[in-house]
Amino acid sequence: MSAVSASSATSGSLKLDPVRALQHALYRSAKADPGRRFHALGDKVHRRDVLWHAWVMVRRNHGAPGIDAITLAEVEEYGVARLLDELADELRGGRWRPLPARRVFIPKPGSAEQRPLSIPSVRDRIVQAALKMVLEPVFEADMLPCSFGFRPRRGAHDALQVLIDEAWRGRRWVVETDIANCFEAIPHEKLMQAIEERVCDRSVLKLLRAMLRAGVMEDGQVKRPVTGTPQGGVVSPLLANVYLHRLDRAWDARRHGVLVRYADDAVVMCASREQAEAALERLRVLLADLGLEPKAAKTRIVHLQVGGEGLDFLGFHHRWVTSRPRDGRHPVAFLARWPSDRAMQHARDRVRELTDRRRLLRPVKVIVEDVNAFLRGWAAYFRFGNSAHTFDQIGSYARMRIGGFLAKKHRRTRKFGWAMVAFASQDSLELIALHGNVVAPRPFRDWRGRPNAGGERRR
Repeated sequence: MSAVSASSATSGSLKLDPVRALQHALYRSAKADPGRRFHALGDKVHRRDVLWHAWVMVRRNHGAPGIDAITLAEVEEYGVARLLDELADELRGGRWRPLPARRVFIPKPGSAEQRPLSIPSVRDRIVQAALKMVLEPVFEADMLPCSFGFRPRRGAHDALQVLIDEAWRGRRWVVETDIANCFEAIPHEKLMQAIEERVCDRSVLKLLRAMLRAGVMEDGQVKRPVTGTPQGGVVSPLLANVYLHRLDRAWDARRHGVLVRYADDAVVMCASREQAEAALERLRVLLADLGLEPKAAKTRIVHLQVGGEGLDFLGFHHRWVTSRPRDGRHPVAFLARWPSDRAMQHARDRVRELTDRRRLLRPVKVIVEDVNAFLRGWAAYFRFGNSAHTFDQIGSYARMRIGGFLAKKHRRTRKFGWAMVAFASQDSLELIALHGNVVAPRPFRDWRGRPNAGGERRR
């Protein structure tokens, strides 16, 4: 396709999608003038097409009801158009008020800890999604390359590639840390100051303050803390990134190493122990200025070397290893990665849950489909690594659990169940195979296998 035709196709697609055209216009305006403060955003939040896109986003993510117990299905029964008209009218008239979010606790994968999750009502999620669509392009124009979490067209594997590239360049002293209770600890006033650097529209600032002050309902009581942008809110990841952008822009990569931040998880790739120690101290100072602190149990300095320890980051375990020499070639040292112990335990726990005896009344086909659905999603993420051995382990575990499930269902021995799995044809059992499904990472090539054009700019 020629440049002209590509441009025509792009402009045509924008005409067909006014919301996307709006986002492009906001991004371009913010990018062209880094000092601009936007004063006319409120009318865009309650635009009917923006609210419709917000509803589609909320509906696609499913989600449980808030404290009002109204489900997505009940909203559809009530009438989506009717609800959106009501929300637009309330927002236009300044009458919209959010309900407290419903607080629940969910287990962290592979850990005994529990993570607090705040579930706003469906109405409030729609408004948050609309606000996110309007604000994200403005702040995205300012975001720096070191930030990867919850950003458009950037993800975990982009962050992981930086580790490969920088380790190859010789930065093998690594500071790893996790910001303690980041989403719950962000001070509201400082967060609003960060937002006001770019937004001066009073109606939008009023909406944001109302969302932050709505609080959560826990054990029948409403709590309204003065810190935190609760996990579970649609707009919370964006607000956290806006606040932590202050950390990113204060970071000096030449002095303290290359920062890689994915939301509240961070590593710094350094060239020496002295630089790593200085980087850790700098992190502590910058976080303290933000009213935050690193989590002590997850903060340390690791030296990547053959035979040394590794580190866990974004679900992978990273370790400096040497290749096995073949055909007379010299062994090559490189940074390998595979699913961490926690990720492996999470996979086993999930497969065990899906094949539990409490599901014996369900057809075997349904059980296998559920296991396959989980394995596909798990493997789609971890296949971009040196994961062949761990994939074999999880695949074997899944076959063993399916075999045990068959044995219990037919009231036979485990040997019978395992034999059914071992000798069943692919068509009859349809349990997917994980082997041969990995892509080893390479320096200066992104995780899709393309040359990494941005690699030199991180130097």
